[in-house]
Amino acid sequence: MPDATDGPDTLVRAAVPGDLEAIVALHTRARASYYRGRLPEALLDDPAERARWREAWAGAIERPDDTVLCAERAGTTVGIASFRGEEPARPDVVMLHQLHVDPAHWRSGVGSALHGACVSAWRAAGHSAARLQVYWHNRRARDFYARHGWRPDESRRPAPDDTHLSLLLTLSPGAR
Repeated sequence: MPDATDGPDTLVRAAVPGDLEAIVALHTRARASYYRGRLPEALLDDPAERARWREAWAGAIERPDDTVLCAERAGTTVGIASFRGEEPARPDVVMLHQLHVDPAHWRSGVGSALHGACVSAWRAAGHSAARLQVYWHNRRARDFYARHGWRPDESRRPAPDDTHLSLLLTLSPGAR
């Protein structure tokens, strides 16, 4: 995937194995920010949970069917995203598994740069739609996705006790 930029100071590029520790640290900070007050504090930086996420991110970086992107500013990873095809029966649909921005860089264009790079890659791969699951209580993320054209996925209604909302983005030529 070629490098993409969004603004003079944000570079979005494919992740490499050497990015793993920065990715896990950023994911941990972002996750703690949106789960704070919803999960016990001890779980927000639990070593076992961190090890589980480290293994998941390492697998995503290594698997040829996954794409992991890093957004950098001044050589520091400030955002991350990962996606892959949703299922063999629907090769036209891609699943956005993760998109996190370091809380210190919220509302600075990093998320939009990552989103734009994802959409460009999805279109280049021939996808017609993208799906994601967003934590219901993460209002900041839900608003971000709504601004970028994501809508509730009517084909996947959540159960009454579900903590996540399924969103769908139709990849029209002008969507970003």
